[in-house]
Amino acid sequence: MEEQPSLISSKLFLKNRQVEVALSRAVLTWKEIKESKNRIPLIPQADLSHAVPVSEIVAVHKPEDEDQPQMRRTQKKNKESSQFVPYAFTVSYVRRMKQHQWQCSDVTFLCDSRGLCEQWIQVTNEQLSLLTNRPKSLLVYINPCGGKQRGKRIYEQKVAPVFRQAGIFTDVIVTERANHARDHLRTEANLDKYDGVVCVGGDGMFSEILHGLVIRTQRDHDVDQNRPDAELVSCLSRIGIIPAGGLLPKNTSELTMALSIVKEKLSDFEMVDLVPTRRSSVLLPLSLRKLEVNHDLISERQSLNLVNWCLTSFSGFKTFFCHNFYEGTVCFLPAEDSVGHPRDKLQCKSGCRICQHKLESKEKHKEMPEEKEKAGKDSNKGWNVVRGEFISVNSACMSCSCPRCPKGLSPSAHLADGTTDLILIKKCSRMNFFRHLFRHTNKQDQFDHSFVEVHRVKKFHFQPKVDSPEDQSYHPERTACGPKFSNPKISNYSTAVSSWTCDGEILHHAAIQVSVQHQLIRLFARGIEEQQ
Repeated sequence: MEEQPSLISSKLFLKNRQVEVALSRAVLTWKEIKESKNRIPLIPQADLSHAVPVSEIVAVHKPEDEDQPQMRRTQKKNKESSQFVPYAFTVSYVRRMKQHQWQCSDVTFLCDSRGLCEQWIQVTNEQLSLLTNRPKSLLVYINPCGGKQRGKRIYEQKVAPVFRQAGIFTDVIVTERANHARDHLRTEANLDKYDGVVCVGGDGMFSEILHGLVIRTQRDHDVDQNRPDAELVSCLSRIGIIPAGGLLPKNTSELTMALSIVKEKLSDFEMVDLVPTRRSSVLLPLSLRKLEVNHDLISERQSLNLVNWCLTSFSGFKTFFCHNFYEGTVCFLPAEDSVGHPRDKLQCKSGCRICQHKLESKEKHKEMPEEKEKAGKDSNKGWNVVRGEFISVNSACMSCSCPRCPKGLSPSAHLADGTTDLILIKKCSRMNFFRHLFRHTNKQDQFDHSFVEVHRVKKFHFQPKVDSPEDQSYHPERTACGPKFSNPKISNYSTAVSSWTCDGEILHHAAIQVSVQHQLIRLFARGIEEQQ
C-alpha cells in the first residue's frame, strides 16, 4: 500500500524523549528520535514507536480540558518536563488488550510553542470530523434493574464519560416498567434526531429495543408485519449494546462496547440477519441468536445455555434424564445459493467472505427485472419435509459460543448471510444424546452422529403431532411460504408439553413459522477480530 503524505509533522516530546510525530489522513504515528550512536546510554531503553489509525482516535484536547483521574496522573508524570516545554495536547485512542478487550489510552505530547500545539489540535479534529459514520447524537435507554440494579451506575461511571469525551450528545431515558423502551420507540421517539439507539441492560432490554425499532420501521413504510410472505424493511437506526444484565458473560466489558460505538465506521457486520417467528398470521418475538424447542419445565435462564446447564448442574442432569421427545413435522427451504455449509468450519469473523458474498448477491437481486423476480417468488419450490420424533430442534443464526461451550451451538453459523442453521436431533438413547452434548465442549464435530441433521435454511415450519391449547385453532393453508400441514387429530395433551424459546423468551406455541430476513438491523458492532 502506498504511504500517504503527512498532513502535519513535528518533533515533539513524550516522556522526556524527543519523538517524530506525523499525522496523515489514515494514521497517527510517533517514533523516538535516537541520539548519536557514539553515546552509550547508562540504562538501556526500549524504542518508542507507535501507530494509531485515525478511525481509532477518540478525541484530541488540551490536558487542562481533561477531568479524568487518568489524565491527572499523566499531568503529574509530565510535570517536570512541562517546566521546560509548557504547551501540550493529549490524544485519546482505542488500545486493544487481551481477550478482545479494549481500553481508552491517552498519550500527551509536549510542544515548544502555543501555535504548534493549537495547530496539531485543529488538524487532528478536522480529520476526526471527516469520519461521517461516527454517531453525533444517541438515544440511550437504561434498565435500572439490570445487572443487579447496577445499570444506571454502569452507564454514568463507565459509558457516559467516553461519550462526553468523544463529543456525542445523548438523550437518556431510564425505563420505569417492562416494555417502556419498546412502546416509546413505537410511538413517541423522534428517530430522525439520533444516529442510533443504545440500550444499557440485558437480553430483555435489547429485545425491547429490537422489537420497537422493527415495528416502528414497518409501520412507517406501511408494511404488514404479520403477513407471512412480507419482506420487512431494514431499520436505518443502529443499535448499540452496553451489557448490564445477569445473563451476560463475565468477561464482557462495558468500556469495550462503549468504544465500539464511539469509533464505529461502516463494516462488514454493521447489518445482521433477524429471524421473525410467526404463528398463523401473528408475528411472535424476533430472534437474533437462536430458537430451540424445550420441555416446558425448563426456565428462561436454563434454556439460554442448555448444553452448559445439562453438564454442570444437578437440575440440568436431572432434567436430562427426564427429557421428552417431540413428535412432529419439520418443513424447511434449503439455502441453495449459500456459499457456506454448517460443517465447513468457516467461522464468521471480521471481513467474512460468505456474508460479503451474500451482500453482493443481494445487490444484484435488486437489479433483477421485476418480471423475473415475481416469477422467482411464484416458483417457490424445493421444500424438504422431515417427520418423526425429535429430542431437540434448534435454529442458530450465530455460533452462540460461550466460555464453557467455546464452539457454540453451530460453530459455522453466519451473522449476515440470510440463513439460519437448523439442527434436528432425532430420537436416540440417553447415552448418544449425552455424547452429542459433550462434543460441544471439545474439538470433536457435534454433528457427526447418525441421529443428527444440520441444514442451512432460509425458512422452516414446525408442526407438532399433538397441538398445544394455543395451537388448536391453528390450521395453516398452502401459500408461497411452504406446504400445507395435515390437520392432526387433537389427542390427550396431559403428556409431554413442549415450547419454544426465542433468545431466552418462552413462546407458548409449538406450531410456528420461521423465516430469515437478510440484514434487517444495523448494530454498532464488528465481526470477531483475529487476536494480535
